[in-house]
Amino acid sequence: MSIFTGVFSPLIAVQHIFRMGLFAVFASVLVSTSALAKVNDYSKLYKNLSPAVVTILTKELKVTNGVSSAIGGLGSGVVISDELILTAAHVIETANSITVKFKDGEQIKADVVTVIKSADVAMVKLRKPKENAVVVRIGSSKNIKVGEPVFVIGAPFGFEHTLSVGHLSGRHQRGFMAVGQPVEFLQTDTAINTGNSGGPMFNAKGEVIGIVSFILSKSGGFNGIGFAAAIDGVKEAVLKGPAFWTGFEGVMLSYQMASALNVPRGTGMLVQHVVKDSVADKAGLKGGNMLARIEGSSVWIGGDIVLEIQGTICDGPHNFKAIKDQIASLKSGEAFAIKVLRSGEIVELIAVKG
Repeated sequence: MSIFTGVFSPLIAVQHIFRMGLFAVFASVLVSTSALAKVNDYSKLYKNLSPAVVTILTKELKVTNGVSSAIGGLGSGVVISDELILTAAHVIETANSITVKFKDGEQIKADVVTVIKSADVAMVKLRKPKENAVVVRIGSSKNIKVGEPVFVIGAPFGFEHTLSVGHLSGRHQRGFMAVGQPVEFLQTDTAINTGNSGGPMFNAKGEVIGIVSFILSKSGGFNGIGFAAAIDGVKEAVLKGPAFWTGFEGVMLSYQMASALNVPRGTGMLVQHVVKDSVADKAGLKGGNMLARIEGSSVWIGGDIVLEIQGTICDGPHNFKAIKDQIASLKSGEAFAIKVLRSGEIVELIAVKG
């Protein structure tokens, strides 16, 4: 017995220490897991924010061999006022009918206010204000770091108000500029699928930092790489511009690009897309019709090049403030001049403020 004790006592002691060590590690894991769960518990944020996320139902009329048919579409959006909804451009740009469905089941028709294709963002206006609307807080995409948690609420495959959680995986800025602003996309591993487009991406504080845009996928389903338009660019291009700027999308020409397009002044804004029935459209402004690659960026050429607005030369983003101030000072119904280069000739268009 003493032999057994002498031989096995150290072993028993080691086993005891080992068990205690395992217990300490196990307890530590439990504490860490509990703390992590607490940090990453999005239930309260979801409860508060989900009513501000909407499902967007669209119908597009197509005529084939003289026969009309309606094609339904589905996307998401986020409420920024009792009348305004942010979404993705590709969700609504070809729609003949837009219906916004709220979490409480109410459905309200909406109309397009602006479309920025290069950033894949758009804004629609409800035909009547939403009573007791829950509105999101718009944050900043500038300071969020790769690795920080983000989450998305939307309607993947029609499953409305679905929460998905992940991290910011990267940032990608395109040389292409929409309405004088650089286009930046936030990359994420948050699960994004058909129906999520146009929905909000939130930071851990529950502030909107992006509008869900697209995924990279070989299968058509989510493969771990999704993108959202960074909200800072959205704020500048969509939320801060007066009505005229929401009517078209343009690219500021560098000297090299202007030279390649034979712009006499060596500067100007190349019109990309014009929103139907907008102020710019009614003035006769024309967008591009041929996609080209210039200075590493894809741009639409063949459209108007804006040279001046109300006498202010368009030679850089710094001119926008003066132009915005001029147009903002006009009363609804007052006219202003837009000077463009079209097919080698300078043409003056007259626009009327809405």
